[in-house]
Amino acid sequence: MCTSMNTLRRNTRPGLLLLDLTLTVGLFTAPLLADPMTNPDREHLLVHFEMTTQMLAEQVRGLSPAQLEYKASPDRWSIREVVSHLAVAEPDYWRDIQKALKPPPDMKDQKSQATDADIMWYGIDRVVHTKTGGGHEKVDTYKDLGEALGKFQALRATMIEYIKTTNDDLRGHSFKEYGGLIDCWQWMLEISTHAERHINQIREIKNDPNFPKK
Repeated sequence: MCTSMNTLRRNTRPGLLLLDLTLTVGLFTAPLLADPMTNPDREHLLVHFEMTTQMLAEQVRGLSPAQLEYKASPDRWSIREVVSHLAVAEPDYWRDIQKALKPPPDMKDQKSQATDADIMWYGIDRVVHTKTGGGHEKVDTYKDLGEALGKFQALRATMIEYIKTTNDDLRGHSFKEYGGLIDCWQWMLEISTHAERHINQIREIKNDPNFPKK
């Protein structure tokens, strides 16, 4: 994931109208620990994952090869590269959470360094741009948009089914892989808000004045 994600988590700005406003209802009252996942926590994850899965498909639907490969500048990603990044990154993030859930719960005597609102804000804040690392910058892994989108959607189906059915104690397990301490429920949410961040990046590309008309 982006190397300065932990910094972005801390840059929460209150009072903003989020695109996914419905998810904020009751979000900040979720319990620190849950055994197993509470219904509100499950619903928040499910709605956000379904939202970003659908949003990505909608943003790339019907785009021409010229539009998919357009770059606002040589050092910026194209839309096809953004989708390739998500198809490369999310399998790693999914493996990371499965690994984090293997040990016994350990959040009883610890506190997350980020609020749920911080995780939500990460998906929306495009003011601060970060450099991607960890191999996830290999955006040419998928040269074909359809292949990249298919890989992304297949794993999303797996993760959405997991969210619907799991009894794992996500709030009770810590996650420290990409910065400060958070819980595994927050990490699951961050997988989706990371995608939301890149969906907003796609919107920025499409809004560039030199973006091809067809």
